[in-house]
Amino acid sequence: MNKLIVEPSPHIRSAWTTQKIMLNVIIALFPALVAATVIFGLRALLLTVICCTACVLFEWLFCLVTKRPNSISDLSAVVTGLLLAFNLPVDLPVYMAVIGCFVAIVIVKCLFGGIGQNFANPAITARIVLMLSFTASMTKWTDPLVWLSDKPDAVASATPLAAEPDALPTLMDMFLGVRGGCLGETCTLALLIGGIYLIIRGIIRPVTPVAFIGTVAVLSLIYGGGDWQYMLYQIMSGGLIIGAFFMATDYATTPITDKGRLIFGVCCGLITFAIRQFASLPEGVSYSILVMNCLAPTIDKLTVPRPLGALKQKKEGK
Repeated sequence: MNKLIVEPSPHIRSAWTTQKIMLNVIIALFPALVAATVIFGLRALLLTVICCTACVLFEWLFCLVTKRPNSISDLSAVVTGLLLAFNLPVDLPVYMAVIGCFVAIVIVKCLFGGIGQNFANPAITARIVLMLSFTASMTKWTDPLVWLSDKPDAVASATPLAAEPDALPTLMDMFLGVRGGCLGETCTLALLIGGIYLIIRGIIRPVTPVAFIGTVAVLSLIYGGGDWQYMLYQIMSGGLIIGAFFMATDYATTPITDKGRLIFGVCCGLITFAIRQFASLPEGVSYSILVMNCLAPTIDKLTVPRPLGALKQKKEGK
């Protein structure tokens, strides 16, 4: 008689490994990296390399000090470095970026048990910490293509969310990324290419991105009195696209059911729109994702279907 072997989940095996998934995310982010380098110059590429290297180094050192198995080969630290760099101004001092890498890898990821155990997205949390700690540097935006001009030090352009109506870039400039902003969030075209690639490859499901972006679009259309141009500016401004496709779809910090992902995306959109319109901050994507990361376990509890025939366990003494 064969013995019954009981093992912990997951019980469904797949050819997809963490390394393969992260490699596909890196491929999906590559168009945005190319666009950032063209728009903001080699400083964008340098800052991205520094963030990726620092994240990998911090994870390797943490595993070494705590005598845990080395986990840098799964490429998750590289993805965290890429996403963090894409959420930073291109001229941010290097030491500030390295501090953000330390927060993302050591504090948010490794201290909670490593990949899959973190309660919040590491890159998002690190960006918020940097924003609160170094507000002036984190809100200093470089003009696009300034590295091609005779005065490469000319900086301090406003993002579309903070610019005056007569200073807004055209919708085509917004789509191509020729505007102020974080180095990896400006080019809508590049981010859409990467997001669609992840959906086609089956790395992410479109529920959360569509719900997130769609909620902001509908609310903007209503708030703007039916002005579709205002809606498009809201969609392509800030970090909405990169947040919806690459950070609100993080496996460890988002719901596991499609119903849960729908609720997650809609709530992210609601919070983002509320912060943009009624708070003192021009952008709310990072905060909305962080808040919903904290609520993801509750959403799972409410949306995960109960096994057929399962009964609620009675509390002791009742």
